[in-house]
Amino acid sequence: MKTELKVKFIQHILGKKQENEGFTLIELLVVIIIIGILSAIALPSFLNQANKAKQSEARTYVGSMNKGQQAYFTEKSDFASDISSLGVGIKSNTVNYQYASAKQNATFAISSGNTTVAVLRTYTGGVSTVQDSTTSDVTSIAILCEKKAPGAGLDNPTDGQNCGSNSAPVGN
Repeated sequence: MKTELKVKFIQHILGKKQENEGFTLIELLVVIIIIGILSAIALPSFLNQANKAKQSEARTYVGSMNKGQQAYFTEKSDFASDISSLGVGIKSNTVNYQYASAKQNATFAISSGNTTVAVLRTYTGGVSTVQDSTTSDVTSIAILCEKKAPGAGLDNPTDGQNCGSNSAPVGN
């Protein structure tokens, strides 16, 4: 009798163990649905981050061209007519942007990063001179502007302090 009891006990334990192994189909489906919902929420954020990283190139380059125009003006009392004159080491064309910098008049220069990709924003910068009325000293001021909507097309600043109507200042 004791051996029968032992056998039944072992069968009971083995039978219980097999019932508790693994996951049910419902449990797996719930986990898959939760993962799907979380990835659907996170995916747009990740895609937007890639575009922001590409746009940081243009912000950096246009900001560098602005600083180059300010340095050029400090040295030569005039603005540079193109990127190569600035000596900042920026290519005029990259994968995502076309860059330009030009003197508009004796007191104003514009730099731009015009996108070649429809989902990226265009950046423009302006450097202008301001004369101090009390000391007659001339100083340069700059602004960096981001187009409000993605896509190509420039919206140049009106001077070194104000962006165009379809742009907003960056970093202010």
